[in-house]
Amino acid sequence: MTMLQAQNLQLFHGKTPLLDQVDFTVEAGERICLVGRNGTGKSTLLRVLTGEVALDAGALRHDSALRVALLPQSLPPLEPRSVFSSVAEGLGAIGAQVAEYHRLIAEEPDNMAALARVQDAIEAGDGWSLDTRVAAILSRMELDGDARCDQLSGGMRRRVWLARALVTEPDLLLLDEPTNHLDIEAIRWLEEFLQQWNGALLFITHDRAFLRRLATRIFELDRGHLTSWPGDYDTYLKRKAEALAAEEAERARFDKKLAEEEVWIRKGIQARRTRNEGRVRALQAMRAEAAQRRERQGTARIAVAEAERSGKLVAEAEGLHLSYEGRPIVQDFSTLVLRGDKIGLIGRNGVGKTTLLKLLLGQIAPDQGHLRLGTKLEVAYFDQLRAALDPQRSVADTIGEGRDFVEIDGKPRHVMSYLQDFLFTPDRARSPVHALSGGEASRLRLAQLFAKPSNLMVLDEPTNDLDIETLDLLEERLTEYRGTVLLVSHDRAFLDQVVTRSFVFTGNGRIEDIVGGYSDWQRQQARQAASARDAAASARPKTAAAKPRSNGDKREIRKVTRQIESLEAEQESLGLLLADGALYRDDPARAEATQQRLKAIAQELEAAYARWESLEG
Repeated sequence: MTMLQAQNLQLFHGKTPLLDQVDFTVEAGERICLVGRNGTGKSTLLRVLTGEVALDAGALRHDSALRVALLPQSLPPLEPRSVFSSVAEGLGAIGAQVAEYHRLIAEEPDNMAALARVQDAIEAGDGWSLDTRVAAILSRMELDGDARCDQLSGGMRRRVWLARALVTEPDLLLLDEPTNHLDIEAIRWLEEFLQQWNGALLFITHDRAFLRRLATRIFELDRGHLTSWPGDYDTYLKRKAEALAAEEAERARFDKKLAEEEVWIRKGIQARRTRNEGRVRALQAMRAEAAQRRERQGTARIAVAEAERSGKLVAEAEGLHLSYEGRPIVQDFSTLVLRGDKIGLIGRNGVGKTTLLKLLLGQIAPDQGHLRLGTKLEVAYFDQLRAALDPQRSVADTIGEGRDFVEIDGKPRHVMSYLQDFLFTPDRARSPVHALSGGEASRLRLAQLFAKPSNLMVLDEPTNDLDIETLDLLEERLTEYRGTVLLVSHDRAFLDQVVTRSFVFTGNGRIEDIVGGYSDWQRQQARQAASARDAAASARPKTAAAKPRSNGDKREIRKVTRQIESLEAEQESLGLLLADGALYRDDPARAEATQQRLKAIAQELEAAYARWESLEG
């Protein structure tokens, strides 16, 4: 069932069209990811759908009862009030009354006049049902309604604002970079939550693992035009590559034809006397088309300046301990970092990853233990807060520091030319840093970092705000980098592509040193859990003689085994059916029934496995 239809949407930023005759539909139950380069207008399109941004032309058609909610990319600062109050205020005026009632109960229980006034307002607006709704969403999202918002972590704040959006019971939920600044644990929770949510979802993300897990259709916004790609992200990548190749071939044919016609029109007097007026008009039309053609934004060309090789040893830590206000941050940590290692730091927000970086760089001293640093270390440090950027300086001054040239790998490069490698036009290069978007600021910080010769690169959350194409290129450069890399990131795909080792924070200051990236750690965890189960089973006391199975038990084991095989085959088949976003568009009732059947299969499988284990035991 179509819940929203966009027809001929047009929106201009100056003379540049952000939306150029855009058409699309959103079907009930779909999970659509909106992709595109930074600055193409993705966030603006979401705000168009909420009514915050007015269109220059076109129309949005939907039922008047359609409820749309947006989780913005940048969360406003939260005031010192309770989580319950913040979520309830998402319901408007009556929600604010419900929030005020809870505040009075907690802070002014003896203020009977105020309580009576608020109770009357709630009853007049049928607000007690909203009170129940807020309590239900807080329970579902595992939030403490009495906690103070200004004391929450960034990940929990984002969860509060998601609850604030969901409490309105939207039919269409819009998410703008929902994984920004979330740790992996929080991202996985969000994935699970959204997979179980029944409404339609339109989201923007540069987290490829998150995208692959959720999206059933891809919208791409490119040079003002929006294209819809049914299916998952990997299907989109394949079809997009084919479409780009076809576009390049068509443009090459067009340019060749235009060049031939330009030669013809410039022939001598004799040729001009015999001109074909229709051919002249066709040439004029081709010139107009070429003038209006918007070229694809280029791909960042990231070059890394490398210093003289460091010594074989980069850092050796032995028995490091560090505590803060009685809380252990690092406990008994020993490791050897060698030249060429690419190490990822994995753990929840606030667990101490940045602190461990500073310990290994010798910037802070441990409470106990010893650290030995190698020789000839040239460190380049990318901090997640971009503290090295002066907001008042221009982009060009930030790189050149008053000079017109920078030295990259021993060769001079003009600052403007170098910045173009990071997708900064000359006009943008003259802009002050404070005028940059989040993605542009990250690219500038990378440009600044990579212009400095280094053999030890320390990257603390470098992937925030970078678009997918820039992430792919950064992965390639870090993989090719001959120095040592210490990397903090919550981007699982990025970790898997770049790192060869991982320091995993497992709790209470304990850190595991494992081979590989995030997926390797997950596999290791699964193996350890299986080994623990096997060990527990082996340790169980055995009876003197096992009771032989009856024929009835044998028949039931065969029956349950066949049932499991049948359910798993059906589960795989239905999963593939839902992966094609066309089902949501063409037959939403069947899509809903398929989702419900998948949930039922999961419950039946759980019961079947339990029975099988009982019979085998």
